[in-house]
Amino acid sequence: MDDHLLVGTRKGLARVERTDGRWAVTELTLASVPVTALLVDPADGALIVGVQHGHFGPKLYRSDDGGRTFEDLATPSYPPAPGGDLDPVRREEVPWSTELLWSLAAGAEAGQLWCGTMPGGLFGSSDGGRSWQLNEALWEEPSRADWFGGGYDHPAMHSVVTDPRGPERLLVGLSCGGAWRTTDGGQTWEPGRGMAARYMPPDRIDDPTIQDPHRIVRCPAAPDVLWTQHHSGIFRSADDGRTWSEITEAGPSTFGFAVAVHPTDPDTAWFVPAESDEKRIPIDGRFVVTRTRDGGATFDVLTEGLPSVPAYDLVYRHALAIDAAGERLAMGSTTGNLWVSEDQGDHWTQVSSHLPPVNVVAFAPTA
Repeated sequence: MDDHLLVGTRKGLARVERTDGRWAVTELTLASVPVTALLVDPADGALIVGVQHGHFGPKLYRSDDGGRTFEDLATPSYPPAPGGDLDPVRREEVPWSTELLWSLAAGAEAGQLWCGTMPGGLFGSSDGGRSWQLNEALWEEPSRADWFGGGYDHPAMHSVVTDPRGPERLLVGLSCGGAWRTTDGGQTWEPGRGMAARYMPPDRIDDPTIQDPHRIVRCPAAPDVLWTQHHSGIFRSADDGRTWSEITEAGPSTFGFAVAVHPTDPDTAWFVPAESDEKRIPIDGRFVVTRTRDGGATFDVLTEGLPSVPAYDLVYRHALAIDAAGERLAMGSTTGNLWVSEDQGDHWTQVSSHLPPVNVVAFAPTA
């Protein structure tokens, strides 16, 4: 099992290590810089970090020593805007510039990386992030004219889900833009069907191109199985994202942002429920994790080691992680709390209550 954690916060990258059975924060690098995306590249163990500088905007870095030192990579960039590309809600032009680096994923081939950005573009790299190419087929998808922001001003790509069966297969998720899959390396795309956008007028609830999946994950051992925590509930796919089925009951609520799936058991997944829309806090101040072990038929409500008093932590999309063995979970919150579980969520240990707000958590091999 992995004994190292990387925690991307609003004020830098925290290293967390397990020594003599205890987890502790050992170092903060990139101090004061918001970390928005993390990837430990399985090809060579390199750490790829997306940040959001206040003055310089988005930047991408690589570290070969676990996050102690960094080198610059290229930042994905859009072509010049043609003009007239209007956001359907705000009725202003969509920026043709990289506003946020929100999701990083390693492809099936060495050196292949993917990056999801705001305003909704997907970028690919074949040289480890030293150059990037916009996926024009998805960016030029006609329904993009209907995509809109969910929380941010513009649509953003929060999930880039690779497939162990080959580099030509990929699935992406966008805020208020749907879940899209390709089986030909991004030349053509199709949206998954079966989600329900209950924030839309009745005639568009089932429209696959404006769905708001908050986070999508795939089971590596059963790649046809995907789970998503959607704005309107929890959904599961058993056919590689072509169709989705709703899970209607899951403990305190089916709203939230984070989801993790067991790496070898596609029926086991974890969620962090909250009260939806304008509140976005745990229901009645009861901070819990929910887990299903039977594909969503039933759920356990996990509380051991989590706050027993009212707590108002929110766990963002990328702030719940599971290790490669499927035993350890890590979770960070907007109030700077960090917990680890050694037993699939049955018991939790608080590692820190003094971190900056947590954006993303990732297990890492020993540096």
